[in-house]
Amino acid sequence: MAKPVLVSLRVHPVKAVQGETPDEAVVEPWGLAGDRRWMLVDEGAKVVTQRQQARLALVRARSLSGGAVRLSAPGLAPVTVPVPEPGATTPVQIWRDKVEAVSADDAAHTWFSEFLGIPVRLVHMDDPAVRRSIDPGYAREGETVSFADGFPLLLTTRASLDALNDLVARGTHASEGPLPMDRFRPNAVVDGTDAWAEDDWRRIAIGEVTFRVAKKCGRCVVTTTDQRTAERGREPLRTLARHRRFGDQLVFGQNLVPENTGTLRVGDPVTVLG
Repeated sequence: MAKPVLVSLRVHPVKAVQGETPDEAVVEPWGLAGDRRWMLVDEGAKVVTQRQQARLALVRARSLSGGAVRLSAPGLAPVTVPVPEPGATTPVQIWRDKVEAVSADDAAHTWFSEFLGIPVRLVHMDDPAVRRSIDPGYAREGETVSFADGFPLLLTTRASLDALNDLVARGTHASEGPLPMDRFRPNAVVDGTDAWAEDDWRRIAIGEVTFRVAKKCGRCVVTTTDQRTAERGREPLRTLARHRRFGDQLVFGQNLVPENTGTLRVGDPVTVLG
């Protein structure tokens, strides 16, 4: 078998919308540079994602210099959202975490609210070094994360996706497959492994950066959402429930915490260290 190699990088500037696939990305302590520094919240200041609003799959966010983003979506004129000026923060809630964030300008709130048909606000994480800690059950002191679900990076492998698609093809909803990797919204995709090899990884190196493998990634309804049409199906959750249940979670991929900073590049070798 070929040696494992990094074959894709994905950065999602705004949580829950389409991401970008750069050839290289800087690893910061809290994740890939620019990844999930923006997030939508509802009138109660709680996070809004594709779990509640599948149409977010149709929104594209393109990174601009300095952390600004350019938003586009069907039926709306594109809008550029600058990074907010330093100032007062507002408390928002992402799952169980309460985090201080800075509100974007009114044009961004209006744009997203018009697209979704509900009132929402766009907020920015100004200082990821201090705003949100990783779950202490998996973190070391001082480790933080952006607006990602829980960990700085998510890794998946092509071999595991191929194996999952083989299982889907033998199931009652075979017509929904094969599923593309974007259903799982990873940051790093690796090729050249056995299927499910990542289940046993504890520490890895990708190029010049080493990572602690924190925990398997439990999957939700977002994986059933076609990222091109925003339509929901049954897969892969139906198949994961039959073949990839670990405790109360349906698992695909591994959550990573970086041990140092550096730059990841497509083509970097992946080495299992433990």
